[in-house]
Amino acid sequence: MSANQATFPVATMGRVLGVSEAGYYAWRHRLPSAHALADAALLKRVRTIHASSRETYGAPRVHAELRADGEKHGRKRVARLMRAAGLVGASRRRAGVTTTQRDKEARPAPDLVDRNFKATAPNQLWVADVTFVPTAAGFLYLAVVLDAWSRKIVGWAVANHLRTELVVDALEMALGQRRPHNVIHHSDQGSQGSFKWSSQHRMEGWCDGGSATVGSGVAG
Repeated sequence: MSANQATFPVATMGRVLGVSEAGYYAWRHRLPSAHALADAALLKRVRTIHASSRETYGAPRVHAELRADGEKHGRKRVARLMRAAGLVGASRRRAGVTTTQRDKEARPAPDLVDRNFKATAPNQLWVADVTFVPTAAGFLYLAVVLDAWSRKIVGWAVANHLRTELVVDALEMALGQRRPHNVIHHSDQGSQGSFKWSSQHRMEGWCDGGSATVGSGVAG
């Protein structure tokens, strides 16, 4: 009724809705209940936490932040207030993003690692992967090369596409920094485009003249 008071008379809306005019004005001048005041104060805190997270936190993480600050509120209450205020968090599950595209016509390459990711020294085994990072401007794709011995990232590259050069740039950085000899470079079968061909080419050029084997693992 308040929202439409400028368009329709209060008495007319009251008759349609079955509300007395006196009851409506009594409600308008009634002080907020203690529960409503508490909800308003909590919503203010929720808005602050949500904004501080760059609008990425959903109800579970907002609730966790409140608990960490010593504030005890029900998770369902936080979710109800966020839903009513239109506050939502960012979801990690995004449909339609595929970072591994297997070529069904290509001959499967030999797996030189056979699920044994243990290394006894640096530059024996590198593991590569591609993931995506959602941003306000769209998806960015991150390719990394990890040394299985130290668990350190030895090469990486970021781009807004999944073309071959993304993963090759990450591998090229690793080769340039480490200059390994007889390293196994392992990636998922079907890495983007001609990655396996390109990685073979690069490793022949960098790894002290060693040969390369194309496959799920690439030895150089």
